[in-house]
Amino acid sequence: MLSNFHQIDSENIYVLAPRTSLYFYDSQTKELPQYQTPLEAWQSLMAHPMPLLRVAFKIRDRIAGWFGVHAIGGFSGQEVNEVRAGDSLDFFKVEYINDTVMLLSERDRHLDVLTCVSTKGSQLTITSSVMVHNWFGRIYMVPVAPAHRVIVRRMLNRLVTAQEAHSA
Repeated sequence: MLSNFHQIDSENIYVLAPRTSLYFYDSQTKELPQYQTPLEAWQSLMAHPMPLLRVAFKIRDRIAGWFGVHAIGGFSGQEVNEVRAGDSLDFFKVEYINDTVMLLSERDRHLDVLTCVSTKGSQLTITSSVMVHNWFGRIYMVPVAPAHRVIVRRMLNRLVTAQEAHSA
């Protein structure tokens, strides 16, 4: 299954295509106070979604609906203890999962998204790659690309803070 994706260097980081072919690429790493599997880290990140993110998803769903894009609803915060390839985590399809990497995709006629949640020891990396298919995909990414970087950075910082508070 991993052969459908492109590996960055020799790390546990996978993207949709070679980086030069991607429309959007973002990879952020944080050292966690304690090791978590990719699914555990995802669960921790999604347990308390940022409040403004819910509003952003509602706006996204309303505007995108005008162009025939299905609503994704955002992150539910629902706890899932086990997933397999083919399962869903909110609006993402689980493409692959093991103890060090989890690949989540969302695809439609406008763009394809792959989010790779990977661990190396206590380091957690979230990598997102996007391929656009048409003008709507390009326009969609204008506000999403910079917002995505900020949102992921804040989510990772919140996770570190929560883990530090829990271990104190």
